Amino acid sequence: MPPVPAGTVLPQPDGLGGLLRPKARWAPAQFSDLPGWGRDRVSAAWPALWQSCQKPLSTWTRICAEVRDLGPQWGPTVGDDFVRQWLESHLEAWRVSSLEGQTSGLLTGYFEPLLEGRRQADARFQYPLYRAPADLGVRKPHYTRAELDNLPEARSAMAGRELVYLDDPLDVLLIQVQGSGRLRLLDEPTPQGQPRTVRLAFGGHNDQPYQSVARWLVDQGAFPLEQASWPAIKNWAAQNPQRVPEMMRANPRMVFFKEEPLPNPDLGPAGAQGVPLIPERSVAVDRDAVPLGTPMWIDSTVPQTWSATPVAPQPLQRLVVAQDTGGAITGAVRADFFWGWGEVALTQAGRTKQPLSVWVLWPR
Repeated sequence: MPPVPAGTVLPQPDGLGGLLRPKARWAPAQFSDLPGWGRDRVSAAWPALWQSCQKPLSTWTRICAEVRDLGPQWGPTVGDDFVRQWLESHLEAWRVSSLEGQTSGLLTGYFEPLLEGRRQADARFQYPLYRAPADLGVRKPHYTRAELDNLPEARSAMAGRELVYLDDPLDVLLIQVQGSGRLRLLDEPTPQGQPRTVRLAFGGHNDQPYQSVARWLVDQGAFPLEQASWPAIKNWAAQNPQRVPEMMRANPRMVFFKEEPLPNPDLGPAGAQGVPLIPERSVAVDRDAVPLGTPMWIDSTVPQTWSATPVAPQPLQRLVVAQDTGGAITGAVRADFFWGWGEVALTQAGRTKQPLSVWVLWPR
């Protein structure tokens, strides 16, 4: 996740009663327009808003001062009705659309992998994750994934930069796509004898374009596009182990990491805003559509498993905060939903590809 840039373009009046962003138009709305507004546990989003108010935009200075004074647990303590009243008295709702007026978009999901690894390679753990090379800021773009595998000078640039070793190349791909992860170090026990858990945070990438391995597999005829998913990728890899390196090299982008302690396991990694992500209340957005730190109302549906019997989709209508960005998260009505960490989050993130409508909440 890249750092927040020094300057952020704030919404400007469009002359028609709405607001303009570089990639989005905001139209005035009422809280009664927000589907499910009265049913969400909005108090659960308060800690995320409090986190974002540690780094407020200028427009938010006054409101964020009050949020900080109330504290991170004020919302969960006072309950949903009080938080809803506070939001309605301090903020206004705006419907987000593309510059062309399109109000429907796409919700996807991401998560923080929880993996096992070792500091030292062995017969099982032999796939490294790297810290950024010393010449990353000089050589742009840096070596591709294939070059790092095959060119002696590229391998030399990465020598000694190994942070940890994993036992599955697909786990390497997974944590690089997600941008961070938690790692249980099997050869580094705590005083209690349990593997120490650390966080590997985003430490840069090689400036090469990101290419989806799922799309590559579709083009190879491995499965149709509508069946593309992480389980489908893993199933193909298990059946074609000799082609896994070829699949990996289809994505030239390499992500590098930096190790961080994990003082609070209940918080996610820092997003692009520089604050910890909150499971199911933080989203990644296109910052040219929604400024980081902005509360948002999303109207979508809960991802479902395939069923031969049609099942009515369940609504996913809730208050979230824009706290992150992503290379594939572009456009006005677009969000990537942070599900948290572990196996359940992996499953939910892999299934999330839902229709989306978005409103933003902005100071009055």
